[in-house]
Amino acid sequence: MAGRYAPHPTRTQLRGGDLAVPAARSAPSGSSGVRTRSWTPPWPLDLGLALGPLRRGPGDPTFRTAPDGSVWRASRTPAGPGTLRVAMRDGAARAEAWGPGADWLLEQLPAMLGEGDDPGAFTPRHRLLAATARRRPGLRLTRTGLVLESLIPSILEQKVTTDEAYRAWRLLVRGHGEPAPGPDTRLYVMPDPRTWALIPSWEWHRAGVDAKRSSTVLRAVRVARRLEEAAAMEPGRARERLELVPGIGPWTSAETVQRSNGAPDAVSVGDYHLPGIVGHALAGRREADDAEMLELLEPYAGQRHRATRLILLSGHTPARRAPRMAPRDIARL
Repeated sequence: MAGRYAPHPTRTQLRGGDLAVPAARSAPSGSSGVRTRSWTPPWPLDLGLALGPLRRGPGDPTFRTAPDGSVWRASRTPAGPGTLRVAMRDGAARAEAWGPGADWLLEQLPAMLGEGDDPGAFTPRHRLLAATARRRPGLRLTRTGLVLESLIPSILEQKVTTDEAYRAWRLLVRGHGEPAPGPDTRLYVMPDPRTWALIPSWEWHRAGVDAKRSSTVLRAVRVARRLEEAAAMEPGRARERLELVPGIGPWTSAETVQRSNGAPDAVSVGDYHLPGIVGHALAGRREADDAEMLELLEPYAGQRHRATRLILLSGHTPARRAPRMAPRDIARL
């Protein structure tokens, strides 16, 4: 077959030997096209407690807390990329949004700040949880309505240290995402499903992501539309939908629906630290395993995720008795 067909000219040959390099993308700036909304919750709201679980480390390129207490988020919505800024003023949540997804983000604002959450369904049965609930009346469980933006970082957090996962998320979003619309040039919108699918293997490697986790992300983005439908489902059914993808198990699905669906009962079974923390707080048993953790949380059936949030917020965690797990640098392999 050699010689029957002339080889296709390369881009370098077509351009006379000079390979065209695309111009660097500049982040949108200014406040043109800004949308606004004000919403007053009928209960006390702590913005940091509500939206804090959406932040993936201090260097998360999709999330920033400003010195004035406002929260900035960049998301890929069904309508396109969008940036949201929320600040609490005189008991009201005042929001600004930019980009094609601005209207979607503003419409989702009450749910994101916990409008659909029902803390009244939680009855403390331990003194520690009762005291923490009194001290944290502004805790509300968020519901973003977006699955992939919580699913992918949760996959990256599987069986690695937190610092490793945060670094991977930061490098991949900055390297393959796009500058977020709006005035904050430090924010990035995570890649769309097709871009995730086109990330070369060596870029995953440089970000410290092994083949097992990167393959799980690739399988997930191939069915992104079907997975995003889970945001409108009852949490149990949503988890079943997610766990149909090989590589997504109970821990990953729980971590996702806690954020995307506002699931108050989704327990992160399989977590490295959580069973010991719950066991220590509720029974003085820092060696507790998943089975014992679930037994201790049984009185809070229906609200077990809220119970674990309150335990973590109480600060009543066991003292460290061993060195931190050493991070792996697979990029050096």
